[in-house]
Amino acid sequence: MLTLAKNANALLMFVLELGVLFSVGYWGFTLASGWTVRLLAGLGGPALFVTAWALFGAGGGANATFPLTGLGRAALEILWFGGGALALYASGLTTTAAVFSTLFVVNAVLRMVWNEV
Repeated sequence: MLTLAKNANALLMFVLELGVLFSVGYWGFTLASGWTVRLLAGLGGPALFVTAWALFGAGGGANATFPLTGLGRAALEILWFGGGALALYASGLTTTAAVFSTLFVVNAVLRMVWNEV
């Protein structure tokens, strides 16, 4: 049963990672600017987030170019997932941002409890 819960939490982590990219892209495309700015923000924002994650956080750090551990990893996750929640909030999706943030906190706490950080 615990294995199933840990696998479900790993799946939640993956879905949250994709959610960050979607959130940042959605924010970019909903800016009240010209289409050029919306296109750049909608595609460039997620590209910047992907680059940061690939460099420092991919695969729990195992697949990252410069893997972070400890407080560095915690700071990366807070900035990464907080950025996704902030993008949702800035897009006017306040309830979705709150749910997203709550799911991240639950996921992070469970990973700490199960020593999967």
